[in-house]
Amino acid sequence: MVLYIIGLGLGDEKDITLRGLEAIQSSDQVFLEAYTSVLRVDKSRLEALYKKDITIADRNFVECEAEQIYRPAQGDGAVSLLVVGDPVCATTHTDLILRAREEGIRVELIHNASIMGAAGCCGLQTVSIPYFSENWRPTSFYSKIHYNRMGGMHTLCLLDIKVKEPDFEAMAKGRTVFLPPRYMSVNVAAEQLIEAVEMEEAKKAKKKKNSSNSMSIMPAYDAQSTLCVGLARLGQPDQIIIAGTLEELTTQDFGEPLHSFIVCGDTHELELEVLKEYLVPGSKYKIDEHATALTEEDQSDDDDDDENSAEDVAAATS
Repeated sequence: MVLYIIGLGLGDEKDITLRGLEAIQSSDQVFLEAYTSVLRVDKSRLEALYKKDITIADRNFVECEAEQIYRPAQGDGAVSLLVVGDPVCATTHTDLILRAREEGIRVELIHNASIMGAAGCCGLQTVSIPYFSENWRPTSFYSKIHYNRMGGMHTLCLLDIKVKEPDFEAMAKGRTVFLPPRYMSVNVAAEQLIEAVEMEEAKKAKKKKNSSNSMSIMPAYDAQSTLCVGLARLGQPDQIIIAGTLEELTTQDFGEPLHSFIVCGDTHELELEVLKEYLVPGSKYKIDEHATALTEEDQSDDDDDDENSAEDVAAATS
């Protein structure tokens, strides 16, 4: 039937969402994953509030006996796996999701607060993309994406929201009028990212022309080849995830707000396996080719490690 992977939040048993609680109470079996994080209350408190017996899934259980979690969800069964924080903050859960789906089991994620969001309480900010206007086209986000990409890191971009913006023309006439709300779409974000890299490359070319320094710096991304991911209404029944190049994401239909955007850095084979499901049909970004290249690179690294180990042994015994 279904495998629910349910976030418990960061505090105690009371942080469960109503949707998560309903899923738990409808399940035949409930597991608490106690490997990737730790809940600071005893499971008995969860059992008392949720009115369900809970089985602890430790590291060995999750890594070596995971089928005992998802296989009972085949047929008419329903299983809940409880995760501290949010369900998708650890690769352990991603692997379990892939394995369950391979066996035809429907997986439903129920999100909750996690360190990914709560870290913002320290005051540090993420990357935001503001709307361009006729006279204001800021590209401060570009350098942050460039820095991340050069380090192989992904960049989550939050997209602009314009709510209750004053109509200055009406104000000039003595009337208080607000413009209709606007929510930046993935399409607009992709278009602005393309424009931003063109603007930055033009600045760089001009600077290079006027300077004797011929050092070349790679652009932050390429519109035709860099993998990006558009996200819409995450956590809702009609959520949409589409992966593809920047150019491809300018024309995809993401529907109603709210939207977010990710510019990918170096991708792991497991990440590509998940994104394969969301890739634009006929995309210029060939996930299988990138995954094969990663596998070959890992194999090459393993061979180098084996050679180095053999040399160390030989040196130690000589």
